[in-house]
Amino acid sequence: MSEGLVSIDEFAKLELRVARVTACRPHPNADKLLLLEVDLGGETRQIVAGIAGHYEPESLVGRMIVVVANLAPAKLRGEVSEGMLLAATGPDGVPHLLTPDRELPPGAKVR
Repeated sequence: MSEGLVSIDEFAKLELRVARVTACRPHPNADKLLLLEVDLGGETRQIVAGIAGHYEPESLVGRMIVVVANLAPAKLRGEVSEGMLLAATGPDGVPHLLTPDRELPPGAKVR
């Protein structure tokens, strides 16, 4: 396999799911981080994301996002993150959240 490429089997290990942001607040110990509470379809998780300079917490509540749902939990600046949101960085360096193009139920799998 060429360097940097992943096999389809490796990619298949990722569980990408749609989540609804139910709450969001600034991280108490980091200016660039936000704490998002997300609904994954009957399961609530906290995700720590480095998007504070680009999104106001209240603007994210109610939004649908795409997350990596089977990422091992990690402690970031004293807070546990139980997943990772997906975002694309534009030419201006600003992250743009990946969202479904229509309403889907929280927990819907991305394939």
